[in-house]
Amino acid sequence: MCINRIEKFPPPPFYPAKKKQRSKKPKVQVLGLTRRRCQEEEGKDMELKNLKLYLENQSIVEENEKLRKKANLLHQENLALISEFQKKFPHVERCSAAFFSLMFTEKI
Repeated sequence: MCINRIEKFPPPPFYPAKKKQRSKKPKVQVLGLTRRRCQEEEGKDMELKNLKLYLENQSIVEENEKLRKKANLLHQENLALISEFQKKFPHVERCSAAFFSLMFTEKI
């Protein structure tokens, strides 16, 4: 009996599925949105990099100022030591003293 029932209802015919052609317009819109999103992310990344570089630059400028002040203090100390040296040893040839004076009094 079961066999007869199967024969009465044959399987539906097989039709290969046709490829549906998608509209180009939504794809273009999606690509545009994706491109815009990528540009926004790149812009944010650039802003972040710019901020990091700005902060790094500020710290370098501050360090440079500290070093400049330190160099100036060392220069002043050097001048004082040369003066003291010349007072203690006045018999040193004037050429040597002039040489030391010129060598150490140049601005940094």
